[in-house]
Amino acid sequence: MKIAVIGTGYVGLVTGTCFSELGNHVTCVDIDEEKIKALKNHQIPIYEPGLDILFERNVKHGRLRFTTKLDKGVKDAKVIFLALPTPPGEDGSADLKYVLKVAEDLGPLLEDYAVIVDKSTVPVGTSEKVRDRIAEKTNVDFDVVSNPEFLREGVAVEDFMKPDRVVVGTTSLKAISIMDALYAPLVRQGNPIIFMDERSAELTKYAANSFLATKISFMNEIANLCESVGADVDDVRKGIGFDSRIGKRFLFAGIGYGGSCFPKDVQALSKSAIDAEYDFKILNSVMEVNQKQKLKLFVKMQDYFGGLKGKTVAIWGLAFKPYTDDIREAPSLYNIDELLRAGASVQAYDPEAMANIEKVYGDKIALYDDEYDALEGADALLIVTEWPVFRQPDFELMASKLKEKVIFDGRNLYPTGQMAEMGYKYFSIGRKEIND
Repeated sequence: MKIAVIGTGYVGLVTGTCFSELGNHVTCVDIDEEKIKALKNHQIPIYEPGLDILFERNVKHGRLRFTTKLDKGVKDAKVIFLALPTPPGEDGSADLKYVLKVAEDLGPLLEDYAVIVDKSTVPVGTSEKVRDRIAEKTNVDFDVVSNPEFLREGVAVEDFMKPDRVVVGTTSLKAISIMDALYAPLVRQGNPIIFMDERSAELTKYAANSFLATKISFMNEIANLCESVGADVDDVRKGIGFDSRIGKRFLFAGIGYGGSCFPKDVQALSKSAIDAEYDFKILNSVMEVNQKQKLKLFVKMQDYFGGLKGKTVAIWGLAFKPYTDDIREAPSLYNIDELLRAGASVQAYDPEAMANIEKVYGDKIALYDDEYDALEGADALLIVTEWPVFRQPDFELMASKLKEKVIFDGRNLYPTGQMAEMGYKYFSIGRKEIND
């Protein structure tokens, strides 16, 4: 099948590459000439494990191409994916200007029937707006389908190739037939392609991410309560996680969620509720809890040192989660901002995200190519991202680098008893502190 993917951001590039791996001929379109030039030179602008292998193979075999020309990209395409950014506006709503502009541009270019697929995360009713914009510019038959993505950064290729489910929003029998054939190779083991109307599909994406964000914030609230009553959140997590009605995932306490999806999608769903004159109390609380949680350990650091002016804090982990270089809404940003504002110096390390952090902070913080070098002369270590390399470090070497054996752990990586035995002052989230 011939496919066009408009937008070569995270979702667009993964989508286009993975569909080409299935034997389709895919053309990815983007207005960013530098990005397209880099892709043609086999330079991938994002870090995503496994993507480079599929990318190289399919470019080599001519199944994956790139262009800045929309007319060239969509010519003869049976399916056209819109994988465009929908950034939050000042009021939290999703900004559809990129999606609707491309919809307008597509109309005059359609020469034969095509399925236009909203792959971007968009509010309820967007498919109708896209349909209207295209219809104003063409008399050619087409359908607009909502097909939200459920890709987790760090395992996006696996998520795409082995989906839990595929959600497709359309009432067109012709579009259903094409989308069913397109996704059939990915669901051979029996996971479903779930067909529904467009509005339900659009809401499904927001509902899924908002529910997971709610689960995270709920556990962080439980962790905060544990600290108040002398309980241990790790034990509570195990106690509820084996309940099949609850499940084990997204129950780990920490310093909040970040990234490109959860914060934006929760905000957008909240704004949709406001527009519908519905008071979504739970969602508003989720956002409030998460905002406070990001700085929970910063407050503990301030209390421990009696102020942070003149202190040096080492940070391990800058990306919002492991296996990505994405720093959008990362807790590290909030902590770095507050540390600098408090007069502290920051020394940081991350396996993949330092180039992106450097674009934000320049020489305001010191970045190191080795996690232990980042500890040199620091008054404390703050762990923000749970990269595997941080899970079993050389604690003796750490002690020789730090001025004082103090760790503020935002991901609960180490047993509290072990840290006490080694003489560390160790502060984590929702667990009993053994610092006597």
